[in-house]
Amino acid sequence: MSKVESLATISPSPQYLAWLQRQRRGHLLVRATQVAILVVFLVLWEVLPKALIVNPVLTSYPSALWPTFVSLLKSTPQQASILTHTWATVLATILGFTGAMVLGTAVAAALWWWNRLYKVLDPYLVVANAMPKTAFVPIFYIWLGATMSIYGMSLAISVFITILMIYSGFQGIDPNKIKLAQTFGATKAQILTKVVLPGSVPTLVAALKVNAGLSLVGVIVGEFQSANVGLGYLIQYGSQIFKMNIVMTGIAILAIVSSLMYLAISWLEVAVMRRR
Repeated sequence: MSKVESLATISPSPQYLAWLQRQRRGHLLVRATQVAILVVFLVLWEVLPKALIVNPVLTSYPSALWPTFVSLLKSTPQQASILTHTWATVLATILGFTGAMVLGTAVAAALWWWNRLYKVLDPYLVVANAMPKTAFVPIFYIWLGATMSIYGMSLAISVFITILMIYSGFQGIDPNKIKLAQTFGATKAQILTKVVLPGSVPTLVAALKVNAGLSLVGVIVGEFQSANVGLGYLIQYGSQIFKMNIVMTGIAILAIVSSLMYLAISWLEVAVMRRR
């Protein structure tokens, strides 16, 4: 029997099996706690308004969301289907999210390449990131029009934090790895593509997580102002006619969209980190 075969036949120790069991119990406990928090929230949301502890006109009920969703599936000459509203919001979010990641990574790479450029632009990037982007909604509406202003808001609200995060990740690369690559005669472009970018994968994934939420926020803010389709428009419309069922249904769909984006990015993170 070879050494590899003999090692393969060795059974795990009792201590290791006990550790695995504790890990599984801890994972199940976390999941059970998450589900319990959601169930308690939904129960309180259903019970408190019906007991008139909370004004039901202002909160609606979870049990009213599904009938409202079904009624909104029908498109009318005055109102598009809720699926159309959802797709418009998701598409704008994906475009803004993708644009922010591509542009942010490119600008961060340029700042890493030319350190003097970073010194010049650093205060402007910090100020631009700190400014409340909602103040630019009317300007974007005038400059870009009703539809493009939504994409502009989605991009503007996430691109600056993306640049700062990714550049910080580039700067956090072990300088000894860069010196080793230089010792072997690597060019600056090779260092960027072979050392800096692969070493910044955790930062890129973190930027994806941040951008997913920020891009969605930018789209909803833009839809509040100028859109005639989208979940932001639907929520605004429901609040104007004081139908909280419509508002809460739109918010619930936003929560589902956010959850699906989070799950997709988490799957991507696991796949990428496993390959690394």
